[in-house]
Amino acid sequence: MFQHSPLVRSSHFSPPESTDTHGMKQDSVVRIAAVGDLHCSFISPEFLRTVCDEMKERADVVVLCGDLTHHGNPEEANTLLECLQIFSCPVLAVLGNHDHEHGKADIIRQILEEAGIIILDGTSHTINGVDFIGVKGFGGGFGDYALQPWGEAIMKEFVQETQQEARKFEAALRQSTNTHRVAILHYSPIRETVEGEAKEIIPFLGSSMFEEALMHYPVNVVFHGHAHHGKMEGRTSNHIPVWNVAMPLLHRTNPAMLPFFVHTLKLATPIDHHET
Repeated sequence: MFQHSPLVRSSHFSPPESTDTHGMKQDSVVRIAAVGDLHCSFISPEFLRTVCDEMKERADVVVLCGDLTHHGNPEEANTLLECLQIFSCPVLAVLGNHDHEHGKADIIRQILEEAGIIILDGTSHTINGVDFIGVKGFGGGFGDYALQPWGEAIMKEFVQETQQEARKFEAALRQSTNTHRVAILHYSPIRETVEGEAKEIIPFLGSSMFEEALMHYPVNVVFHGHAHHGKMEGRTSNHIPVWNVAMPLLHRTNPAMLPFFVHTLKLATPIDHHET
């Protein structure tokens, strides 16, 4: 991992900024800075502060895609807050599996929310006419190889957890009424952005059930984390762009740049889920 990386960096990680439409005025945009898997305190707070300093200059909205803490301890959430308090723009987040490690996810959520961080859990929040819809997600696998609710009770419970998360996600998408929508998860909704991980763990990195929800209720863009060794960019089967913004992945992809991703959402045109 990169907690000992040098802190002097020239810029953030960014391939050419992704957009949703073309030819619109530059002031009709929302700049979304997205990153997941901050793993405070495994990744040093000093490094996270440097990342946040640069994100502040680049973002109208900050999106955090889970695993905000490493061990799921409230103390780590308080340490992270020292980094996040620099932001004057809205900060939205979903929790990840690491945030649940010690059974204190509710306390972590409370600490962050009391400081003004917007935690999404099958809920949405509107900023500048854009609905941000988020859920942690869960595993289960993809396509024809997805786990089915059959056999032992423990296997059924696993699938039922995925189904419950997917229902929360779909309900929040269905209730969204704005022209522009952004989806935030920790687990991936598609296989493409977890490719590169060991085959044995791919079923634990996400589930097609979340892609199914996006088929019914499209969004402009999806952000997720969790797959540290996955692939940055993919698309759902209805062509929604999906970005894996796990901090370790961004760092490894371009170690000369600070590990966060900026997506420029242009606001004058509705969602085109057949965009190519």
